[in-house]
Amino acid sequence: MTTQIFLAIDTTDVTVASAQAAATKEAVGGIKLGLEFFAANGPGGVRTVAPGGAVPLFLDLKLHDIPNTVAGAVRAVVPLRPALLTVHAGGGGAMLRAAADAAGEAAAKGGIGRPRIIGVTVLTSLAEQDMDAIGQQGPIADQARRLAALARRCGLDGVVCSPHEIEPLRAECGADFLLVVPGIRPAWAAAGDQKRVMTPAEAAQRGADYLVIGRPITAAPDPAVAARRIAAEIVAAAPAA
Repeated sequence: MTTQIFLAIDTTDVTVASAQAAATKEAVGGIKLGLEFFAANGPGGVRTVAPGGAVPLFLDLKLHDIPNTVAGAVRAVVPLRPALLTVHAGGGGAMLRAAADAAGEAAAKGGIGRPRIIGVTVLTSLAEQDMDAIGQQGPIADQARRLAALARRCGLDGVVCSPHEIEPLRAECGADFLLVVPGIRPAWAAAGDQKRVMTPAEAAQRGADYLVIGRPITAAPDPAVAARRIAAEIVAAAPAA
């Protein structure tokens, strides 16, 4: 598949979020709404910005709790018709299986498309020196690979990973396992608070399925122009047929 861009809308303002989604709808593959937006505005805010699945929605809630609670949360948000929904892969096998099962059951019950459940491996804001402090076994690449393999075994559709983990995770999990990649910054944009970054063209060349990009687009004078510029860089980097 051609690498797609999800626009990361990082605001709690429904009006601003709706404007950003509208301004870029012809230039990106979908939008990402995260925990901050959801906590401020709930399902109603999501429906306002992405009504009825009119735009592909990545609902990035990073669910992490006991299996029954996560399953209930998944069932609660499936009616919002997210294309992708995140859970923390570190929640363990039972939690991941419960999330995958709940997504299928809720979608079938509602007669709607099943969201792809995506596991979060190691947050891209973390560096190697952070691993011991949070009780995780490094190096980061090894931890990401362990969690991705667990996610695949438990029926998840893919993982969120740093661009630097794309190639080993593709080798570990196969061509049909989705790799959703934040930490993407064009060469002409600031890195911000991401520590493990890569350009869109480089990530696409390595095999990312989805690139999650926010401020390089939303903070640009013309977000649609910035999004199209990034999309053009991805197309130009694609190998010849």
